[in-house]
Parts: sequence; structure tokens; C-alpha cells
Amino acid sequence: MRKKKYLSILICTIFLFFLSACGKRTDVAAGDKFIYCLNESQTGLVKVAFEWPEGEVDEQVSAVLEELAKPAEDIEYVQVLPEKVKVKRSSVKNVIANVDMNAAYQELPTVQEKLIRAAIVRSLLQIPGIQGVLLTVNGKTLQEKDGTITGILNGDDFVENTGSSVSSYQKETLILYFANKTGDRLIEQKVNVRYSSNIPIEKIIVEKLMQGPKGNSCYPTLNPAVTLLSVTSKDGVCYVNFDSEFLNSSYDVKPEVAVYSLVNSLLEGTPASKVQIAVNGVTDVRYKDLVDLSQPFQQNLELVEEQEGK
Repeated sequence: MRKKKYLSILICTIFLFFLSACGKRTDVAAGDKFIYCLNESQTGLVKVAFEWPEGEVDEQVSAVLEELAKPAEDIEYVQVLPEKVKVKRSSVKNVIANVDMNAAYQELPTVQEKLIRAAIVRSLLQIPGIQGVLLTVNGKTLQEKDGTITGILNGDDFVENTGSSVSSYQKETLILYFANKTGDRLIEQKVNVRYSSNIPIEKIIVEKLMQGPKGNSCYPTLNPAVTLLSVTSKDGVCYVNFDSEFLNSSYDVKPEVAVYSLVNSLLEGTPASKVQIAVNGVTDVRYKDLVDLSQPFQQNLELVEEQEGK
């Protein structure tokens, strides 16, 4: 009887062991914490369950990055970072995670790099308090193959593409609005851009505005030190979220001119009909204590200065 009892216990123990072993990390249920890894064929991303430790945000960032470099535990996914690709350092400033990679990262094939980039960014965005990721290589901001600086990345930078569009480029002629010499009117300027199809046009427009105009016919409106936290469009509204530097413009430009420089440019280049501006996710603020940002803005062409020959 005693032998039968021990045999039954042993069978139950073995059964429970194999039952627990059947649970795969790719079986992510609603509410589970997870990271993104490469799928088995390395053609896309897959969610992988991961409980990162409690603690400061920078500690959680480090934990996620360490996990992305670990060998896969299931055959359904592949580790994100190849053996030669290393994270040199990481830090968190405000709501932005800064991740510095070694030189081997820059040598990755284009398609593989884009998937790895997406996995890193989308994994870190799962951490509460992280709204963007700045990837650098040996301290220098990551660039596309054509030299375009990627800048701060968020979930809106990774759209669903088919076929070879993951590495394709598009050309556009943007109509941007900058300030006139006295800073009380807007001047239209056409800018030709070539950009990756993985980057939303909304982000290109805002970044070009932040870079300022070409030539001396018009003047910048947005503080170049501002950090663009996110920009996306939904239901006809373009949502733009800056850090607090947005409120500290050093240019001698009327507040409404600066705001409508952004609004008019976005509405010219996207299907959106309104623009909602936020600062650190908050809309109940006033730009330069004068312009109320709590409600979405519509296009205002009355501020545009008539140009000769038009």
C-alpha cells in the first residue's frame, strides 16, 4: 500500500511538472506584463510574458533591456539582441528612455534592424512613465541609411506594413508655416522631404518645423530644444504632445503665430481637420499665458502673409 501511495505521488508530481512546462511565454493573457521579441521566422514581433521587477523606472528599463538579450526559452520566439549587439548604457530623463548601443548595432541588415528597433521601443513603452525612446550608437543619435536622424521614437513610429515597405522611402512636398521678420504673421514655405515609410508624416512635419526654415525669407517659431513626446492622428484630430520646453520659446514671435505655425502645417500635410496640443500629456495649459491649449485648433489662414507673385 505504501509503495502504491508513493507511486501515485510520484506520478502526480511528474504530471504537474509537465503541465507547468507546457505553459509558453508567448501565451500572454489580457492584463499580463510583456515585452516584444522576434517571432520564430524573424519576420515580425510577438508578445512574450515578462514580469519586470518593482523599483525605479530606470531599473525597470535596465531589466527589460537585459531580458531582450537573453536566449529564447520557447521555439515560438527569438531573442531580440544578437550576441554581438550590446547595450552600452541606458538612462531615463523625464519620460524618455535613452538607450546607447555599441557599433555592432549599426552593422545590422536594414530589415533586421527595423524589427529590433521596434521590439526595443515597444517593449520599453510598456513601462509606466516611459513615453518615448531615444536610440543612440556610441553616443550618437541613430540615423537611417540616408542619414536622416530618427530622433525620439514612440509607438506611433511603427505602423503595419506589407511586402517590402518595411524599408521603403517616400517623397513629399510639405507646406510649412514659419514666422515673418516681425513675428506677427505666418509665411508659407514649401519643403521637399524624403522619409522612411515607417515614420508617420505627422512626425516629419513637426520635426521639420523644429529644425526651422531654409533661407532668410522667414523665421523659426518652435523652440529647437523642445522634445516631441508623441504625435498621432485619430478620428480627424492630430494629437501632439511636447515636453515643458514647448512653453519656453526664445523667439520673438507672437504666441498665436507660433501655435498656428504648428496647426496650419499639420493640417496642410495630413487628413486631420483639427490639432490638439498637449504639454507632458496635459492640455489644460496656456501657451505663453495667452493661448489656451485645452481645445483642438482648426486651420487659421488669416495669419498668413500674402506673398508677391501669388
